[in-house]
Order: sequence, then structure tokens, then C-alpha cells
Amino acid sequence: MSVTQSLKEKHVAVLAFPFGSHDLTILGLACKLARAAPNVQFSFFTIPKSNHSKFSTFKFDVPNNIRTYDVEDGVPVNHVFSGNPVERLDLFLKATPGNFQKGLDAAVMETGRKVNCLVTDMFLTFAADMAEDMKATWIPLCVSIPHNLSAHVYTDLIRRLFSHVGGDKNGGQHQTLELIPGLSPIHVKDLSDEILPRHSNETFFSYTLSKIGCVLPRSTAIVMNFCQELYPTPLFDDLKSMFPALLNVGFLTQELPPSPLPPSDSDTTGCLSWLDKQSSKSVVYISFGTAAAPPGEELKALAEAIEESDIPFIWSLNNDHKHHLPNGFPQRTNKQGKLVPWAPQAMVLGHASTGVFVTHCGANSVFESIANGVPMICRPMFGDHWMIGRVVEEIWGVGVKVEGLVFTKSGVLESLKLVLGHEQGRQMRERIKALRELVLKAVAPSGSASQDFKTLVETILNS
Repeated sequence: MSVTQSLKEKHVAVLAFPFGSHDLTILGLACKLARAAPNVQFSFFTIPKSNHSKFSTFKFDVPNNIRTYDVEDGVPVNHVFSGNPVERLDLFLKATPGNFQKGLDAAVMETGRKVNCLVTDMFLTFAADMAEDMKATWIPLCVSIPHNLSAHVYTDLIRRLFSHVGGDKNGGQHQTLELIPGLSPIHVKDLSDEILPRHSNETFFSYTLSKIGCVLPRSTAIVMNFCQELYPTPLFDDLKSMFPALLNVGFLTQELPPSPLPPSDSDTTGCLSWLDKQSSKSVVYISFGTAAAPPGEELKALAEAIEESDIPFIWSLNNDHKHHLPNGFPQRTNKQGKLVPWAPQAMVLGHASTGVFVTHCGANSVFESIANGVPMICRPMFGDHWMIGRVVEEIWGVGVKVEGLVFTKSGVLESLKLVLGHEQGRQMRERIKALRELVLKAVAPSGSASQDFKTLVETILNS
């Protein structure tokens, strides 16, 4: 059998965790892999809503050797949600692995190729058993920062040491994770409820994630949505000692190096044309991703601060949340700023007029901000946001968390003044520029991210 013929029988199944921007990240990885291995068949699996969003709404361009498949989301017909944000995740995870298995069976039948390799989100811990049953290679992807991966690996230790802390925000929650290599700046209160449950009723989501540390050693390689150069040395050394095939392939939702911006009139949102009329580094860009939103009173306080500051702004705000804005805000500020339901984030951050990013500290948002050299004002909301916010402010020094970790009018005004006006803001811009240079060095042809991606492709071709 020739090498080409052998490759044409390769079949990689990519399993997404369809919440937050996890699905976008693993789709970015799948597309990058499919372009690098054009003779390999890739099948991409996620829930219908996620597939529709990527391919119908945003017209995501995928290579010809990727086929997409829907899997059931686990939500019963006529189900009424309780309002608990984790409920949808629990229902989805309880439908696994059966929903994915049905999709895989359909893909094998349709392509005529058995699956040789499973590339999955790290949160889909059942994939270790599934890959073993299929005699396939398992390669999980960590979407977040490596500090978060380490906390998941050490979950049992963290729970033994700090389970007594509970909701004690003023006591034990301020302790740091000094016993874990590279995590000494991280506070107990920065940990997500999935790593350290604060309540007696553990969710199915939390139970699933608690198994990450047990199953990862069964993987062939671990892909990081990250660059090796950004690690603290003790953290990198510790993770590498446990997982020698830890592959840091760069930022997966951001083209690296960032491409030149397209013609402004090609942007149907009008954001680029509007930014063209603003001064360099003068605009505040506000976005909380696809899954996060501050409470209504915080949105109102943020709007009041933005209006009073008179700073030019682009605010990507879902129409469902606009009723929280002060009465008349859109009309009064239509010359000062631009309010849109969705913005081309990487392009907005890449524009010379953007001076600061108000963010929830989702991993991809932070990585895109670093890649484009834009300092941040952080308001973490859930999951890994708190830990990422700590790293952004105290380890990298490229942003500031809002006072009290909630938006108040005075707190936002102070943060804007600090980043856009003070010497501290100038230093943040210098530091984020230095981080950006490290990232660009990593993705150069001989850089660490390029070499790790090459190793990943070879691992898949040899699966």
C-alpha cells in the first residue's frame, strides 16, 4: 500500500464541547489540521445549534476534507430550564458518549473508513474509554491557559487541601496554591466551582471534570491552545514531566501572525469603517463573548461610565441585553460610539485605533488581545475567568481587574483612566507588546508552536 493510499484511509473524529467558545477553538484546530493533512478525512461532531452558528450564521470556511455531523444535545422535548447556567451542560454530558457514538457510527458508514484518531475537547473525559474501545489514538485539547490545566490535574490534591474553605471569601479563599509548581500566584478563590465545589451538591459537569487528571495520562498527546514561551518555567517543567507530548500549537482562534485588515468596506458590521475615523489607541472595545454577560445593574453602570468618560467605544452587546442600558443611551452616544450585536473581534483588536479591551477573561479573548497588543480591563464571570484574570493582571501585567470584580460607574472610570491615561497603562502596553513578540516568535517557521504543530500532524498521520 502506498503512503498516499494509506493516508486516504485515515479518519480523524473531532469531538467538540459545544459551550462558550470551546467549539470554535477545536474547529479552528480541525481546520488547521485538515489543511496540513489534505489526504486525511476529518469528521467534526457537535450539537445542531453549534453547527448552525458556525456554518450558517458565521459562514465558517472549512476545508473539503472535513464533514460535519450533528449530535443530540440531551435536552428533553418541551424541557423548561430552571435558570441554572450549568443545567444545559449537565444534560449534554449525561447524553454522552451515546450521542457521539451514534454520530461516529454514521460517519464511519458514510466515509467507509474506521476512525484511527479521536481529537476531543479535554472536558469530554469519556473519550479515553471510547478511544480504547475503538483502538484509536486519543488527543485531547485544552482550550484554557496551562495554569487551569494544572489545577484540573491536581484537583484531588486541591480538594483535600481546601475542601474546608467552602464559601469563606475572607479567609481560606485568599490562600494561594504554593504547593503546585507554577501556581503560587493563584488564589483559592480563583478556582472554578468545577475544581473546588463550594456547595454540597456537586454537578454532573463538576463530576466529569474531576476525572481529567485521571484520564489524561492515557492520551497520546495533549494539545494546548497556547505558546510555550508564555509559561512560568516551574509550570512548564511540571506539566512536561507528567505529559511529555504536551504540544503548544499557538492560539487557535487568532491567525498568527495577524493578517493585514481587509478593506474596511468589506466589514458588514461597519466597525472597521467607524474605527478608521478614530485616533490611534483611543477606542475602548467592550465584549463578553458568546456565553457571558454581567448582571443588568452592572451593564447599566458600565454604560453610565462609558458615557461620562466621553471615550470613543465599540460595544458588542447581544440585543437580548440592551434593555438593561440606561434610557436613551444608544441615542445619546451614537456619535461617541458604536453599539453592535456582534463585532469581528480579531479585526477590531487588530485596528490601530483600539486602545483597551473590556473583557470577561475568556481564554480566546485574552489570547486575541495579546496577539494584537491591546491591554485589558477584566471583569471575570465564571469558570476559568478568575484564574485567567489573575494571570493577566498579576503575572503578565497586561491588564487590570475592575475594582471589587464588579462594574460600578466609579470603578470603570478609574480603570479607563489608568489604562488609557496613566504611566501604568503605558507600561501595560509595553508588556503586552513584549508578549506579542514572544507569540510571533513561537509561530515563526522554526518556532516552538510551529514545531509542536508539526509533531501533532505527524502523531495523527502515524495513528
